[in-house]
Amino acid sequence: MSPAFKRYVGIDYSGAETPTSSLKVLRIYEADVVTPSQEVEPPPSPHKYWTRRGIAEWVVLGLSGGPPTLVGIDHGFSFPLQYFEQYGLPLDWPRFLDDFQVHWPTDEDTYVDFVREGICGNAAARSGNPRWRRITEVHAGAAKSVFHFDVPGSVAKSTHAGLPWLRYLRRHFRDDVHFLAIRRLECAAQSFRGRGGLSFAVE
Repeated sequence: MSPAFKRYVGIDYSGAETPTSSLKVLRIYEADVVTPSQEVEPPPSPHKYWTRRGIAEWVVLGLSGGPPTLVGIDHGFSFPLQYFEQYGLPLDWPRFLDDFQVHWPTDEDTYVDFVREGICGNAAARSGNPRWRRITEVHAGAAKSVFHFDVPGSVAKSTHAGLPWLRYLRRHFRDDVHFLAIRRLECAAQSFRGRGGLSFAVE
């Protein structure tokens, strides 16, 4: 059986500083069916390291017209059901991303903490409880909530910084790239089956 994807990309993410900040912890690795994983260096620029904006632009360029690719990004792609219930939001991911970006414009030249503190955006109208966890996190046991800021191993800041960039990617690709939150390999296999030729971005 031939592999579902011709190319594999892993992105180590961070919600530190601003979208245009050059961060050492932002890393990209890629491999294909014959080449082992290797780190992708940022293109020549005044920045020594990747920025969140630069990563999003690189993904758009790399997936546009390229081979079927699986992209893994290590932040949450959505929020717990309690969040949608609290704010009366439909269970519609594109509308969720639009609504979130209005309140948390972390794709603009700002810090996640500035939005949290009310300096910009409107976090007070769209904040979550650190006790709220997604179903996958409940089953995982020790996984932290996407609202659990300022603790070791937290994914809250990277998730709140990354969601508007998922919106950016989706607006570029529409139906050409599918976005999935996958924590188990057997679930991944079921999701990819019968969708040959497409690229996927997964959490």
